[in-house]
Amino acid sequence: MTTDRRLAALSAAFAAGDDEDEDFTICTPTKSCDFLVKNDEESIKHYIENIKDQLAAGEGETFIEIGSCYDGSIITGLSKEDLDIAVAKNAEILEKINCKGYPLTVATKSKNKFSQVVFIRKNIDEKDFIEVRVAVVGNVDAGKSTMLGVLTHNTLDDGRGKARQCLFRHKHEFETGRTSSVGNDILGFGMDGKPVNNPDPHSGQLDWPTVCCDAAKVITFIDLAGHEKYLKTTIFGMTGHMPDYAMLMVGSNAGIVGTTREHFSIALNLNIPVFVVVTKIDMCPENVLQQTMKMVDRLAKSGGSNKFPVVIKNMEDVVHVARNFSSGTLCPIIQVSNVTGFNLDLLRSFMNLLPLHRGNHSDAPAEFQIDETFSVEGVGTVVSGTCTAGSITVGDTLLIGPDALGQFVPVPIKSIHRKRVPVNSIKAGQTGSFAVKKFGRRDVRKGMVLIDPSLKPIACTKFEADVFILHHPTTIMSNYQAMIHAGPVRQTATLVSMDKEVLRTGDRARVMLSFIRHPEYIKEGTRIIFREGRTKAVGIVRKIIPVERNNPVGSKTAKKGAKHVTTFFPVKNNKMNKQKGLHHAKH
Repeated sequence: MTTDRRLAALSAAFAAGDDEDEDFTICTPTKSCDFLVKNDEESIKHYIENIKDQLAAGEGETFIEIGSCYDGSIITGLSKEDLDIAVAKNAEILEKINCKGYPLTVATKSKNKFSQVVFIRKNIDEKDFIEVRVAVVGNVDAGKSTMLGVLTHNTLDDGRGKARQCLFRHKHEFETGRTSSVGNDILGFGMDGKPVNNPDPHSGQLDWPTVCCDAAKVITFIDLAGHEKYLKTTIFGMTGHMPDYAMLMVGSNAGIVGTTREHFSIALNLNIPVFVVVTKIDMCPENVLQQTMKMVDRLAKSGGSNKFPVVIKNMEDVVHVARNFSSGTLCPIIQVSNVTGFNLDLLRSFMNLLPLHRGNHSDAPAEFQIDETFSVEGVGTVVSGTCTAGSITVGDTLLIGPDALGQFVPVPIKSIHRKRVPVNSIKAGQTGSFAVKKFGRRDVRKGMVLIDPSLKPIACTKFEADVFILHHPTTIMSNYQAMIHAGPVRQTATLVSMDKEVLRTGDRARVMLSFIRHPEYIKEGTRIIFREGRTKAVGIVRKIIPVERNNPVGSKTAKKGAKHVTTFFPVKNNKMNKQKGLHHAKH
């Protein structure tokens, strides 16, 4: 019986009055750990309900432990013989509810009593898959692109950067070996948990549609730049692409240097769980490796993060960390070598078991954040990004904006692609791309949204926020300007007013900020980062002040639909990057 039903029964009993002597009982099955062995139908029924609830919360994946009661609250274990019977019975139950279980590690609970962890994954359609986004950050030369080349192309590195060559997109990246743009790469896992990436043996290219059709779960790696001069691009990747996790790369021979601490602090301030991968251990002396591990341990335990570091050495550690990672208190650390392949199997297993607890609202009105625009020959302007709420289906009509005046205009959804695969719909938490008809590439920009008309979106140029100054060399006063990052929005803003005369490092204040160029769509509660030179601060949007000239859905022009393009006033941009037209579509 669920908690709601129990509360309803108690409420009904109290409502009957104190003078009534009618007895009432709440039927709760006995919490026995051998209910699968005894084939207790009542407990099995509650067990199935519990699994379905966990699958819904984990977006199609969850862990259960056989040898515990039906809700997992009591774990006493079973004998070896009973455990084998319970595992077989559990497999039968999962097959009936269209799921598949993977028995993992066996734990000893007491003398002759054991339990076994089972990873459950729900069967899904061929064109659908579970998507996890991982931002790859760390200092320059930490081996980020090499690591992704090894993971996604099933090959080892030669020690001279051969594996990263298949990921670079620009000529200067091949020449310097340094990533300067936001790259996207995928790693697919089948229903059996094994990687399905099979690059072409001749060209070495990876066919995304094939991987997505074969995969039940796809890890999207957001490859970010490590060099300090590309910090603007890295912050945009961390805010605009909405990663679920951050993989902090640390070179064992260099330790915590350069932008490593900065990337770690950005992830913490955006509430992104972080796990650390220590690379290049094949070329690092033992004493230097131990010193690096101490530095990583100290970083994880530092006052701002307050994480508990866990070094992954075997499959038991992988299962333990994956089950408890969503709590936000653990910081997994794993040592790998891209040349010898040391611990790469553990890293892949960890990726396969990464849990999802986004808490998306799939039933809410649709909302889609645009983080990239590009032009495709024969198609026209294409926008890509992340669906943050609801679901979007082919044939829907959404609003796109805001334009230079803060307006939103209707746009029909004619086709949807997800990881280069045509689909009929996407839902909250998934990425996708749309062809935007009758809009030029100069008309759309990063930071715009596609949104359901029922939400009646309002753009703003001014907003209030609570900010915390992480670092500033001197003092901050009114009329100070800095670059604001709020989700996919990236624009310079002026500090109009604040509740203190001056702000210094470590200060907190309520401030009023105003965008200097054009209105943006941001919501209350959005986390922001603002930076200017060496100055860095974080904050949360508390109040939106609507733009005065906003004229969204209610106009006659918007309802007719025939002349809505003429009412759209695109933001003028004199710095159109010619390279953008050649940018490789990430979806």
